[in-house]
Amino acid sequence: MTEPTPVISNELTSETPVMAFAQLQLAAPLARAIAEMGYESMTPIQAQAIPVVLQGRDVMGAAQTGTGKTAAFALPLMQRMLKHENASTSPARHPVRALVLLPTRELADQVAEQVKLYGKYTDLRSAVVFGGIDMKPQTAELKKGVEVLVATPGRLLDHIEAKNCVLNQVEYVVLDEADRMLDIGFLPDLQRILSYLPKQRTTLLFSATFSPEIKRLANSYLQDPVTIEVARSNATASTIEQHFYSVGDDDKRHALHQILKSRALKQAFVFVNSKLGCARLARSLEREGLKTTALHGDKSQDERLKALESFKNGEVDLLVATDVAARGLDIKDVPAVFNFDIPFHAEDYVHRIGRTGRAGQAGLAVTFVAKSDLRLVAEIEKLLKTKFDLEPFEFDEDLPDIHKQGHINDGHRLYQHRDGVPARSAYAERPRAPRPEFRRQQAPVDPFFEKPYEPSLPPEAAPAWEAAVKPAGRSISSNIKPKRKVAALFAGD
Repeated sequence: MTEPTPVISNELTSETPVMAFAQLQLAAPLARAIAEMGYESMTPIQAQAIPVVLQGRDVMGAAQTGTGKTAAFALPLMQRMLKHENASTSPARHPVRALVLLPTRELADQVAEQVKLYGKYTDLRSAVVFGGIDMKPQTAELKKGVEVLVATPGRLLDHIEAKNCVLNQVEYVVLDEADRMLDIGFLPDLQRILSYLPKQRTTLLFSATFSPEIKRLANSYLQDPVTIEVARSNATASTIEQHFYSVGDDDKRHALHQILKSRALKQAFVFVNSKLGCARLARSLEREGLKTTALHGDKSQDERLKALESFKNGEVDLLVATDVAARGLDIKDVPAVFNFDIPFHAEDYVHRIGRTGRAGQAGLAVTFVAKSDLRLVAEIEKLLKTKFDLEPFEFDEDLPDIHKQGHINDGHRLYQHRDGVPARSAYAERPRAPRPEFRRQQAPVDPFFEKPYEPSLPPEAAPAWEAAVKPAGRSISSNIKPKRKVAALFAGD
C-alpha cells in the first residue's frame, strides 16, 4: 500500500471559514432530518471529511474528541446509499451495505441513535449489536435486513459465526475510535471481520491519535487514503479551563464538594482508575447527599445504559466512571469533569476532559494531584507540550470539621496559619470524636463456686464408698469375678 496522501490540515483559528450544511446539497430526506436536529454550521472535521467521502475516497481522519465525527461519516455514506433505498419487506432487498465498528457498547448505542435520526425520513434500515445483552432480539432484527449495521467487534463475530448476518455486500466500513480498539486488544477481531468483507470497498478510519500501530493498520486495509487532521494530535479544546490542585488522597472528596458548591455546578463527570474505587466513591458521595450513579465494566449492560440515561436526563448530579466512559460519549452541556484519579495513560486525560466543553461550549476540568501522582502529571505535560501550575487548595470554613478556616493543603502536609506564620502539622489538631470508654465485660458469677471448700464429713469418718466395701480375705477386689475352671483339652506334662 502507498503512504496516505494527500494530507488535508485545518487548524482551528479565527480565520477558519465556517461552512453550512446547506452547501453540501444533501438529499431532501437527509437535509430535513439534520435541520430538525438543529444542524447549521459544520465542524472542521465535517467540512473536510464529508466532501471526500462523497467522492468515494478512503479517509484516515484525526480529530480531537467531541468534534462531530459521527455526522462526518454517517451523512455522506447514507447519501451514497440512497440509490439502494427501497420499501420492500424482503430481507434480501436490505443487505448490510455499511458497517460501523466501535470499541464500546455505549459508543455503539450512541452512534446507532444518531444514524436512526439521520435516516428517519428514508427507507434505509439500521441496527446495532453489542455484547452484554441477549442475542435473540438482535438476531430477529438482523433477519429482517438492515443497510447500516453498527457493532462492537466481539458481538459481531458472534452473529457472523451464528450465520445471523452476511457481509459479502458491504460497500463502506468505518473504524471509529480505532486507537481505543487497538488499546483493548481488538486487533485480531478486526482482522477476522475485515476478512469477511469484499476487497473493493470504501474504508474510513477515525482516531484521536496517529500512533505507529494505527498507521500500520491504515496501510494494511486502506487504499490511497486521504489523511485529514483538523487539530494538533492530542490537543485539548481551547474552551476548557484546566486546573491541577495539590490535594491529599484523604481530602479529595471534600475538595470535590467545595468546588461543586463554589462554582454552582449542577452536573459533572468524576473519573477514577479502578472499578472497585468507582463503586466505593459513588457510595460515599451518595451518603454525603449527592445524587450519584456509577458506570464501570462490572455493571451489566442494562445498568450501564440506565446510568447514562439518568445522567442525561438530569436525574443524578454526578456520574462516577472509569475510562469506559472517557471515549466519545456525547452528553450535552456537562459543565465539568473531575479527575479524582489521574489516568495511567496520558492520552486518556485528553479523552476524559473532552466530555466537557463540547461544540464550542465552555467547560471546567479539575485534576486532583497527590504526592504519588507527580510522575503521571509530567507525562500529561509531555504529551500536551504544556506546563501546568500545581495549585495549593484552600478549604473553606463551612466544610466538615477536618477542614478549618485557614488550612491549606499542598498535597504533602496540612498547615494551619496563625498570623501568617505556619504552625506545626494540623493533623494532630484535628478535632476528634471522643472515644467511648472501654469496659471489660464481667463474667457471670455462680455463688456455688464462690464458696470456700467445706468437707461434708468429719475428718475421722470414712467416705461412704469405702465403708460399703467389706474387707475380703483375698488380695483381689470383690468386684472382679474369679476365673471359671474348665476342663483342659490336652493333659499337661
